[in-house]
Amino acid sequence: MEIWKKNLYTLWAAQFLTMIGMNLVIPFLPFYVRHLGVTDQQELAMWSGLAFAGTFMSSFIATPIWGSLGDRHGKKMMVVRAIFGLGLAQIFVGFSQDVYQLFFFRIVQGAISGFIPAAIALVSSSTPKEKMGYSLGFLQSATAGGAVFGPFVGGILADFIGYRDIFFIVAGLCFISGLFIMKFVHEVEQPDTAKTSSTVFQNYKFVFGNTQLRLIAITIVIGQASALMIESIFALFIEDFFQQTAYVSTLTGIVVAISGLFMFIAAPWWGKRNDKVGYKKNLSIALGGTGVFYAAHMLVPNLGVLMFLRAGLGFVRGGILHSLFSLSNLHAPADRKSGLMGIASSMAVLGNMLGPLIGGYIASQFGITTVFAVNSIMLLISGLMIHRFLTEVRVHEHVETAEPIDIS
Repeated sequence: MEIWKKNLYTLWAAQFLTMIGMNLVIPFLPFYVRHLGVTDQQELAMWSGLAFAGTFMSSFIATPIWGSLGDRHGKKMMVVRAIFGLGLAQIFVGFSQDVYQLFFFRIVQGAISGFIPAAIALVSSSTPKEKMGYSLGFLQSATAGGAVFGPFVGGILADFIGYRDIFFIVAGLCFISGLFIMKFVHEVEQPDTAKTSSTVFQNYKFVFGNTQLRLIAITIVIGQASALMIESIFALFIEDFFQQTAYVSTLTGIVVAISGLFMFIAAPWWGKRNDKVGYKKNLSIALGGTGVFYAAHMLVPNLGVLMFLRAGLGFVRGGILHSLFSLSNLHAPADRKSGLMGIASSMAVLGNMLGPLIGGYIASQFGITTVFAVNSIMLLISGLMIHRFLTEVRVHEHVETAEPIDIS
């Protein structure tokens, strides 16, 4: 088997296992916060938001640094470091005795992990150019698959073995994945080329000096922040519906998995539709539709309607982030593509960081329902911004870089 294929399939398996592991616990983090002694509903919402955001705070700073070290010392080393760092962080989180330790260890997790960006960099460096779109799309399916299976299995485990032990299971999955990577992944040596790449500062200046790239970057931040505003405390919203059941974690896992399943199904459909219809119309529909589905959560009367809404939400959300990354790629000059994709990734991390903080604060002050109102308005405004200001890109003019990709 060719090296690039062996690397791709090994990293896909590792990422799939890791994403299942992470999604075993992420939807139920508010319940773990309560397990650590936070019982007041307002404080619970606030600390849940902080626990979610802690990882992204440090990741926003650390990811570019690890990327630079990967260029100097090898991308495989960074992948191995990230996966073992993630496993170690889960052990720390599992041993947390209070929310202050939990918050600190979540910050540590963001600083020492970063597996997905590292895996994408390694796959990109070893894959032939003509296979790049297929490889990155295939790798992304591991993340979506983990988002489907993880919450369902995690909900069942949480109800039967408790929350703390799940973190140790996740650590074990990370360590197993790391061993597979060490044995089967081989980094392809890159030719020593002239150092003509732009600095991080120059790339940021280029993005925010270009009206289209600036619009895309802002939309990435808003899109991720609006989603994470509610997803970080969604378990508490579910609990309000099922206060009489002993299996709220299982039900939460099922509801979250439904959304992930429809995102997994929808992403390729949106990608093909982008080629036929164009990004501008599709993004406007996807952003606006996501806002409408989030707003409808405020009127949910029962479980059946909630599951229907989550399915619809997953479908329209499946057309947002990978389309924005594809647009970043299409607008980037050939000599800046890697750097500008890195900026796009950092914008997603920024949104991931801000969302839980904003959502946790709003929920603690005004209630969870208000969060749905705020994030739906943000998404509707984003859809209008795209409809009004985005210049359509003709995909056939940039065939070599037009594949939808998602590195969130």
